[in-house]
Order: sequence, then C-alpha cells, then structure tokens
Amino acid sequence: MANIKFYSGEEIPLEMHKVRIVQKLFLPTIDERKAHMNAAGNNTFLLQNKDVYLDMLTDSGVNAMSDNQQAAMLRADDSYAGSETFTRLEEKLREIFGMNYFLPTHQGRAAENILATAYVREGDVVPMNFHFTTTKAHITRMGGRVEELVIQEGLNPNSTHPFKGNFDIPRLRKLIEEVGAERIPFLRIETGTNLIGGQPLSLENMKEVCAVCKEFGIRTVMDASLLQDNLYFIKTREEACKNMTIREITAELAKNFDIIYFSARKLGFARGGGICIRKKEECLRMKEFVPLFEGFLTYGGMSVREMEAITVGLDETMDEDIISQGPLFIEYMCNELQKAGVPVITPAGGLGCHINAMEFLKHLPQQEYPAGSLAAACYITGGIRGMERGTLSEQRNEDGSERFSEMELLRLAMPRRVFTLSQVKYVVDRLVWLYENRHLVGGLKFVEEPKVLRFFFGRLEPVSDWQDKLVAKFKADFGDSL
Repeated sequence: MANIKFYSGEEIPLEMHKVRIVQKLFLPTIDERKAHMNAAGNNTFLLQNKDVYLDMLTDSGVNAMSDNQQAAMLRADDSYAGSETFTRLEEKLREIFGMNYFLPTHQGRAAENILATAYVREGDVVPMNFHFTTTKAHITRMGGRVEELVIQEGLNPNSTHPFKGNFDIPRLRKLIEEVGAERIPFLRIETGTNLIGGQPLSLENMKEVCAVCKEFGIRTVMDASLLQDNLYFIKTREEACKNMTIREITAELAKNFDIIYFSARKLGFARGGGICIRKKEECLRMKEFVPLFEGFLTYGGMSVREMEAITVGLDETMDEDIISQGPLFIEYMCNELQKAGVPVITPAGGLGCHINAMEFLKHLPQQEYPAGSLAAACYITGGIRGMERGTLSEQRNEDGSERFSEMELLRLAMPRRVFTLSQVKYVVDRLVWLYENRHLVGGLKFVEEPKVLRFFFGRLEPVSDWQDKLVAKFKADFGDSL
C-alpha cells in the first residue's frame, strides 16, 4: 500500500484499519515530566507508563491486535500437553516458513538462550550483520564472541543504500578463513537490523550469505523478529521481487536457512516466540532445553491464548496492506523531520524513526551518552518515551573502560496500528522545537550502573542544570501549554 495523494497535493500514509477499542492517555505538565524523568534516573525504561503520553519505547508486545486475533483467543485449548492450539501454530509456521519442526518459547530472547546454550562454546565466534543486545549477552555468557560484518553503508547515517543491513560477503569469507569454520557454531542474520535503525537486508544478499555458509558447512540462523518490515522493503526496493507476493518472498527466503527464531512480540502482533528448525537432529539438540527453561513442549512458557493470536497474526503478516502500515508511517515521520533539518537515519527503516543523536547533540562527547540525554530531553519536552540505542546500550570493556557505540540513536518506535497521524505530527513538532534548542541539552552520568544490560536498570543524573534551562525555555515559548 502506497501513500495516498490528496487533492491539495500532499501525500500522507492512510490508516488501513478502523479503531474500535480505545485507551485513555494522559499528558503530564512539563514540571511533572521533569520530576518523573529524575525519579526514573533519567532512564526511560524506569518511567511509569501512566506518566507517558506517547510510548515509543519499543514495538515489542505493544502492537494492536486485530478483531480476528481477539476472536481466536476465545477458542484456545488450555491443556498442558497435546494442545490443539499448539498444533494450529505449528502448522501455520510450517506453512509460512517450510520448516519441519517448531519449539515454542515465551519470547525471542528465550530462543536466543536456547540457541546459545545448545551451540556456543568457549572461544567460538558468531558472525552477524549486527548484534542485538540480548543476543550478544547470551553468546558472551557462553564464552563466545560476536563479529559484526554489516556493510560499510550500514554505519553511515546518511547513506541512501536501500539495504543497509546487508552482510559484507568478502569480510565473511575472510573471517571464516581466519578462525576456521569449526569455531563458528552458527551465523546469525537479523532481518531488520535493530541497532542501526531498523535497516533491512535484500533477499539476494541473504541467499549469498547462506550459500557461503553452505560451502563451509556452517549452520545458518535467521532472527525473524523484525521480518515483516524487511519483507515490505524487499517487496518495494528489490527489483527482482516486485512481482512476488509476500508469501512467495518469505518462502524463497526461508528455504535458505537451517533455523529461524523470532519474537512474536514483534512478528505476529502478540506475545511469545519460538524456534523453527529444518532438521530433526537440530531439533533434538535444543528440545531438552524447552521444558528446562521455558515450559512444556506444547506451550513453551506462552499462554495458549497468545498462541492462537500469533497464529492469526502470522497470517496478517503476509498481508501487504497490514505490513506496510509501520514503514509508511515511519517514512512520513522521517521525511517531516528531515524537512525541518532534524538529523535522522536514512533511508527510513522499520521498527521506528531513528534520530541521529551524534549529529543532533554534536556538542556532547560520547562519554556523556548523547542518545540517553536526547531520550531524557524528548520525554521532558513532550511526554514521549523513546529508547536509547547507543553507548548506554553497550557493555563496558573488561578493563572497565567505556565501549563507544558505532552510532548514537534515539529510537522512536512505531507500534503497529496504535498511533494516529495527529500524534505523529505532535512528535515531529516537539522534536523540531527541541532541535532548535539543542544547545540547552547537556550530558548524563551514571549513579547506579549494572554490569550487564545496564540500559534496562541503570540510573543516571544530569552533569549540569541543563534540564532546568530546558524547562524554562519551553515555558517561555509555549506558556501554559503542555
């Protein structure tokens, strides 16, 4: 589905759904927002949702369900073993991905835990186009390390490359030669590369990567959590795929992989996850960990009601009108911000709009966490909760020094079928004001810093009184307006 052109000449994304259940929102005053931000340790993860106007922290588990998903939840077979609900989900996944076996898990990181436990050993190397925080943590926990092999354009915020998540094939071959195929338990491809702005991979690139792995006998794993956005971009940006259906693209893609895992909190519009497996021996290798870590083999820690919703949601993921909604609204938001000079990652990717905090707050050094500071300022300015995707999301080096991220991004996620266009325009307006007053934004420093996944639990404080100055300027410009 493309944007709709109005008689005025303006082109905007058109919602391909109607809203039938609503949830009341609240917009605290700017003084209240500053107080809430400070109480949360300047960490948007620690804010209370009741104090948030627009929750753009993530698209994980917060997408709106359809009427068909809600209806399907009523027929769930709530049995401990041999559930018909499991059979329906397993059959749907087999239909879409063509994999013979399925192991359910309560979410995507649970699938990563099983994969790492089953395959990764001390000294192993796992090549990826780019890491994700929990994936990397599970691999390093087992003594392995991650090698990121995304193409150079993927780390260029202003590149116009249509598939910035692509693997660098020559670097992959070089890595295999250096470490040996026997030390590579699997290669992981993340479709819709999260930490570099939701940037997609092309079908052609993924087929080439899998061909190299097959040549060296290396297992291939796809993280399909953000697959639906990636499918949209393949359909619209890859010439060879423009006449293929979404189901045809999915089938062509999936047949190259040995294992596909996913978070249904993203893929499927519900809450859960799982691992799809081509070979029986691979399934048996991981199967024992499901009852150990998750639950019985026919629910894997999920509610059967959620499993019914996932089954319907997977079908909806094959609908072009449905999966276009996220990317089209994200593109609209990115374009409007670009018109005002606000630095965003281009081209617009999936998952959300990504603000280039390194450029937005170029006066801040990375050790003062510019993406984290921008996230705090965005909430204070508009009650908008985004997520830091930069140095705060990294772990320190073994010697305690800071590991600076390749990019400093503020991610403003676009949960599917949740926000209206007027809400998107509100976000744009507040970000434009913040950009024009960016010199007022200062840095942050840790006061409580966990060793692992510090961005979830850590607490920070401003390095100066910059938040007071930001509030004063906001009041001067907007008066009594919220």
